[in-house]
Amino acid sequence: MFALLPYAMRNETMPDPSPTPAAIFFDLDDTLLDDHAASSAGLRTLMDRLGHPEFTAARRLWDVQTDISFNAYIDGRLTLAEQRRERVRALASQAGHPDLPDEHCDELYQLYLRSHREAWRSFPDVAPVLGELAAAGVRLGVITNGIESFQHDKLAVLDITHHFHTIVCADTARVAKPDPQIFHTACRHLDVDPGRCWHIGDQLRADALGAVAAGLRPVLLDRHARHHGQNDIATISGLDELLPMSGNGEDRPRPAMEQARSIGSPDSAAAPPSGQPPAPQDGVTAGGPADPEPQ
Repeated sequence: MFALLPYAMRNETMPDPSPTPAAIFFDLDDTLLDDHAASSAGLRTLMDRLGHPEFTAARRLWDVQTDISFNAYIDGRLTLAEQRRERVRALASQAGHPDLPDEHCDELYQLYLRSHREAWRSFPDVAPVLGELAAAGVRLGVITNGIESFQHDKLAVLDITHHFHTIVCADTARVAKPDPQIFHTACRHLDVDPGRCWHIGDQLRADALGAVAAGLRPVLLDRHARHHGQNDIATISGLDELLPMSGNGEDRPRPAMEQARSIGSPDSAAAPPSGQPPAPQDGVTAGGPADPEPQ
């Protein structure tokens, strides 16, 4: 089992702005694929089977338990099946069904996965931006803490696999974001120095701070204005903002920190989708779990 290795973030120096990156890496869940919507679809399926009446309470519990259980899986304290069962049992207990047997947990999780898969959708800006960046000669890759088999399936369903020169997943790399090693592995695959690379993701700790520690240029994707006060990290509300930042849009190229909008400014805040609870989908921590919704 791979592990998250401790390292000091506060002493890391922000990489110098690179207006024309040689390579751009992307997180997958809630960066390219709307995983929050997919996991909500799976969660509602579980709620229906368990007779759970309150989505907001279920969503908060699911996010927190995912954080706890998946990090235990990363640390080698739980197997993949065990972390899944923990999450289902937590929800079942909240619905009044404690002590669910393993086989029932496994059956319920398969129902969750089926609904999750059926809801896989990319964000509208993904395909156009990836196409323009690839056409401009920027090499693209994915760095994800998700499980390789599921992540490759997601990219295939979204029909965007062909854009990427490398796809690095935590379970096969044996190390997870925010550890610098997984970023360096991706850079080695493309034979590009980390200082000439950008990493785009929605998680502050795993993506942005992890990229800084590895020497890559971080760009924090904040589609729903959840990361307030990150004035020292380039922040965007949509992937289309990458094009002028990287010198591949119609606008005149500008350094990333000048082009990116601070989430604290009123004109950059995006309202959460209708009906979506305002709490961060990754639970209670600033960076959230290794990825928002591991499988």
